[in-house]
Amino acid sequence: MVYVEGFIVAVPVANKAAYVEHATKLAPMLKECGVQRMVECWGDDVPDGKVTDFRRSVQAKEGEIVVFAWFEYPSRRARDTANETMRNDPRMQPQNQVIPFDTKRMIFSGFEAIVEEGTPGKRGYVDGFVVPVPKGKKEAYREFAARFAPLFREYGATRVVEAWGDDVTAGKVTDFFRTVQATPDETVVYSWIEWNSKSERDVAWKKLMADERMKPDHANTPFDGKRMIYGGFTPIIDL
Repeated sequence: MVYVEGFIVAVPVANKAAYVEHATKLAPMLKECGVQRMVECWGDDVPDGKVTDFRRSVQAKEGEIVVFAWFEYPSRRARDTANETMRNDPRMQPQNQVIPFDTKRMIFSGFEAIVEEGTPGKRGYVDGFVVPVPKGKKEAYREFAARFAPLFREYGATRVVEAWGDDVTAGKVTDFFRTVQATPDETVVYSWIEWNSKSERDVAWKKLMADERMKPDHANTPFDGKRMIYGGFTPIIDL
């Protein structure tokens, strides 16, 4: 299964074109370093939550949108090697780039895929999630996620990935732990569902919510759903 470097970024709406240009310029260098797939998704259907949400995760300001993005690697070792290469590459240094967002509020960490169903489809639509899960419930969560992944595929999802927090770093301003108010005995799961289009996703979710197999079993759910964050995103880069 893939190893994932997951990101959440607050980007000024006015800087969308600059953000796409910035990421597109980096793509060839990232490929040189070993990134197998780079996906950047622009916030489209990102709701405000009562306890946690994507906007709060990066302290998004008025006029900013949330970007949900990830890099895919064949292994943790490949990711670590790539990061070391990036740190030593002058082309990747912040002072040599025009960065169209506040890097101090960007969140990023490493995640190990524990469920991976399907293959990447066309650049369509993405549902993104971040979930707090007790560290001792890794297998329970994997079984929970593995049970529902085929159901999403049945209703048209092209790919489902659930990635367990493996190298989750604490930040000075923002981080994945704060994103979902994780407690010391919890880690974070970074996951997404890929669809061919937003319209197919919208139809699928209506059918999923009416499916008896999707009814929640709160007594056996291995995480606190009230602190899970989720949203719909439009891919702007998929390389």
